[in-house]
Amino acid sequence: MNISKLKHFTLLTVSTLIMAVGTYFFKFTNNFTFGGITGLAVLVAKTGKISASDFSFIMNMLLLLLGFFVLGKKFAAKTAYCSILLSVALSVLERVCPMTHPLTDQTMLELCFAIALPALGSAILFNIGSSSGGTDIIAMIIKKYSSFDIGKALLVSDILITVAGCFVFDIKTGLYSFLGLAVRSFMIDNFIESFNLSKYFNVVCDDPQPICDFIVNELNRSATVVDAQGAFTGNEKYIIFTALNRPQAIKLRNYIKENQPTAFILISNTSEIIGKGFHSV
Repeated sequence: MNISKLKHFTLLTVSTLIMAVGTYFFKFTNNFTFGGITGLAVLVAKTGKISASDFSFIMNMLLLLLGFFVLGKKFAAKTAYCSILLSVALSVLERVCPMTHPLTDQTMLELCFAIALPALGSAILFNIGSSSGGTDIIAMIIKKYSSFDIGKALLVSDILITVAGCFVFDIKTGLYSFLGLAVRSFMIDNFIESFNLSKYFNVVCDDPQPICDFIVNELNRSATVVDAQGAFTGNEKYIIFTALNRPQAIKLRNYIKENQPTAFILISNTSEIIGKGFHSV
């Protein structure tokens, strides 16, 4: 197994375990019903006929079959691993650390962890082309055939389960679940955007060659140079266009300010860079 595959496998495992911890310790014990299949599992567990963990496993397998046919083998393979790992982790936690009541008496604090941990785990999985199964698969299908972001697609796929929580549990729990659903969808989109955040440079300078050499030789990136003319002075100028990750952006900014302090630098945040070295379509 090469380094790239090992890193990918580690991300799949760690992000899924983060979701399991957030779901079991903070979501199940508080009866929060947002978050798709795990939210539905909370409702079903109320009947006492099956545990939330076992129900999650059964439903994840059924939705995994749907994802296999609609989203393809590659997606289904990674999702199968995450889905099974999540279900097994929840079952193990249920047997090793049985929870009969919430960890604390601070419902809002527990809601924050019930939102943040699964949202972080889901965002990592979505960002590498996988998911933890459940209604995440439905969200990916909605995203494939619509213009919805992942977070909004999750909001659409999960809202009916959250509404049901208002009738099965008390209105207070239902309102907390609605809040969790809204914040979770927002956080997932923002986590993904943060993971992909890069810096887009426009550098207006007199001598582009040293800067381009630094970009190519030191940062292992490329750049585009175009001729320009200063509107006020009429002097000949050059504009360098390049896109870098955040550590590279800091190095380039410092290099330019040290070696060409008269250069004019425009730096923009972007999370949508399609091309070699960044993201494929």
